[in-house]
Amino acid sequence: QIQLVESGGGLVQAGGSLRLSCAASGRTFSAHTMGWFRQPPGKEREFVANIKWSDGSTICADSMKGRFTISRDSVKNTVYLQMNSLKPEDTAVYYCAAARWPYFSGRYYHSTSDFDSWGQGTQVTVSS
Repeated sequence: QIQLVESGGGLVQAGGSLRLSCAASGRTFSAHTMGWFRQPPGKEREFVANIKWSDGSTICADSMKGRFTISRDSVKNTVYLQMNSLKPEDTAVYYCAAARWPYFSGRYYHSTSDFDSWGQGTQVTVSS
């Protein structure tokens, strides 16, 4: 079992920045990829970015490329999401997720069904 705890959300003005953190504990070795998703009010949960623990390779959703960056600290078992140039439409609950082994090379790991463990979420609100 992997436990995930997000932090760093809050209220920010448009154009501002936030850095979200996701601290993993428990059987962290059982996960190969970590992901960030978000769920805007009244909408489906959507993919933001993911990162592999092994080599740090990342995938970011096209709509967030250039503004959002995912990174990890393997020593601290923590994954980060740096969000810059925030817009009101970035307002959402942001969730951290972990995908357990085995790893399937044909998957992009950008679907909620690819991930097994989830955090409780952290609210990000961007005011105009």
